[in-house]
Amino acid sequence: MANSENPIGLFDSGIGGTSIWKAINLLMPNENCIYLADSKNAPYGQKSKEEIIHLSEKNTELLLDFNVKIVVVACNTATTNAIKELRAKYKIPFIGIEPAIKPAALNSATQKIGILATKGTLNSALFNQSLAHYASIKFIEQIGTGLVELIENGAMNSVEMDQLLRSYLAPMVAENIDYLVLGCSHYPYLIPQIKKILPHHIKIIDSGEAVAKQTQKILKDRHELNLNEIVGTSIFYSNSNPTVLKEIIDQNHTILEKTF
Repeated sequence: MANSENPIGLFDSGIGGTSIWKAINLLMPNENCIYLADSKNAPYGQKSKEEIIHLSEKNTELLLDFNVKIVVVACNTATTNAIKELRAKYKIPFIGIEPAIKPAALNSATQKIGILATKGTLNSALFNQSLAHYASIKFIEQIGTGLVELIENGAMNSVEMDQLLRSYLAPMVAENIDYLVLGCSHYPYLIPQIKKILPHHIKIIDSGEAVAKQTQKILKDRHELNLNEIVGTSIFYSNSNPTVLKEIIDQNHTILEKTF
């Protein structure tokens, strides 16, 4: 059993998984965290399953070197393509992140739901198994080609981003969706722009809060919650230019460049 003061480990293909870290930090502010931004290899969504597994194993082993007590795979593509292999290979518990289809499917009045995700997530067996549970729902899927790259390059508010989002969302609106599920941990950072494009009645769902609650539950079940009353420390490592990471993480946390 891990020491309860050991950190929570998170990794993603870049900065997107910080949206998951923020949800965890909000729910459990006394937990210590180590975050790996594998920006050098972003986006994972365009890579083969074998490449995604290899990168996920590399990130996991680096986190294990930091004595993390749990690993949050803060990447939809890595979860849907590699979490089964990670759980088989390592003894540490893993928390995955998948598109939040269930709450959208249970609450949709139009029975039409938009899903904006990476190619790697939409093509994965795990994702398609999840869809199969909701045969009465029409899912309008859209690969978010180019979105992760723009976010990683600090162009979240660019004209190009606006044009891409409009082209991806317009067919969903035309299909009369009432929920949009964000299937990439980078995409919550685009919610302000997305809200400007979508009609007000369409609800946007991401996985951050659910992942944070599941992480808390597993740690509680394993008696590994950090019960210290002091605010935890979070350290972020980037293997590429950390400029954008520094823009979205406040200065109370440490951001370092590291080769991995």
